[in-house]
Amino acid sequence: MKRIFSFALMAAMLTIGVFSAQAADRAHTLKVYNWADYINEDVLKSFPEWYKKMTGEEVSVIYQTFDINESMLTEIEVGKEDYDVICPSEYIIERMLKQNLLQKIDKASIPDSLQYFDNVAPFVVDKFQQMSDKVQVSDYTVGYMWGTTGFLYNPSFVSKDELRSWGAILNEKFEGKIFMKDAFRDVYSVIVLYAYRDEIAAGKVTRDELVREITPERIEAVEKVLTAAKKNVAGWEVDFGKEEMTKGKAWLNLSWSGDAQWAIDEASEVGVTLDYVVPEEGTNVWFDGWCIPIYAKNPKAASWFINYMCLPENAIANMEEIGYVSVISSPEVLEWAEDDEIEETANLSYFFPEGAEAIHVNQVLYPDLSIIERSALMHDAGDKSEDLVRMWNRVKGDNLSLPMIIVVVVVVLLLVCFVVMRVVTKNNQRRIQQHRKKSRG
Repeated sequence: MKRIFSFALMAAMLTIGVFSAQAADRAHTLKVYNWADYINEDVLKSFPEWYKKMTGEEVSVIYQTFDINESMLTEIEVGKEDYDVICPSEYIIERMLKQNLLQKIDKASIPDSLQYFDNVAPFVVDKFQQMSDKVQVSDYTVGYMWGTTGFLYNPSFVSKDELRSWGAILNEKFEGKIFMKDAFRDVYSVIVLYAYRDEIAAGKVTRDELVREITPERIEAVEKVLTAAKKNVAGWEVDFGKEEMTKGKAWLNLSWSGDAQWAIDEASEVGVTLDYVVPEEGTNVWFDGWCIPIYAKNPKAASWFINYMCLPENAIANMEEIGYVSVISSPEVLEWAEDDEIEETANLSYFFPEGAEAIHVNQVLYPDLSIIERSALMHDAGDKSEDLVRMWNRVKGDNLSLPMIIVVVVVVLLLVCFVVMRVVTKNNQRRIQQHRKKSRG
């Protein structure tokens, strides 16, 4: 017992010592919390060396990942975790600003000549400012990646003309052939544009108003569309849809542009052609951005890290690694994005400052100005979030088709019959055994 007690005491002291050392060294430790598979590892590994070169100070990086915005937020909001840098989506950034859960980026610690924040496209800065009318949003967050929502589709079964509208999800031709993102905010934000397409055309409401101002009437209108389309939905997915599309198991996938490009590239390697289109009613334009939580212990290194991610070479390396589009709009990025092998040109003057009115570029990644002009930023739903969740759960339900229901009923009946037969058999065996005992007696 003495040995056990001594070992326990020693372990406890070592644990306290480790935590004390970590606490004492937080000034030289940077804790980064990001989405999985969302950064180039070489870019991440090179930061400590770059930081020392810039500041003369040592820093080590603790890198962790999350898979859901809300779980990350709960860790900070409730657990008061001391992450130094996080990368939430736009609606979570908006919520954290409202709840005073972010601190300002310490730009004063970085000499003006070494600041790269201005490499972010003004288009992105303007979109981010829509998150608040009370603070300068760029003081608290800097964009990272962005994109649109549209249809990933297989042109062997679906024509582009059939996807001019979000109403394509109602087309009987696509019964059981659609994968729907299991992301109620993203789906609501585009289907509401379809549900109110006539009002948009008549100038009675704007896309921004529809996406920002969530009302019971608008939720009901979206629910009617989604319920009517339910028979066409083969599954609700967060990540597997892009892989299933490459296997030809569905014809359509309501998808994020970055996922769509990944699927297009993967499918081409196995001889399958996929494409991506944004319907004419419009889309939501989404963003992820770097922020410093209120409980961060090393805001200086965090600020330098965010600045480091704005370097054009790092933006390019990250794009090449993960397939999404950086918010950086420097000349180097424009040169990287141009592809003379692409015949069509896109007007990217909204994103790049000069010489981008007609660029040969992949329009899955860099949409034309005409698409951006009919896009809206997704916002925090606030107290309407629960209403949206309830609507989403009603729509999804069990999602069983009639044949599947018949199969389930038959299986249940067979199981019941099997159980009844087992009981009857056991009772018969018991009676036989009792009869034999009496006979012996």
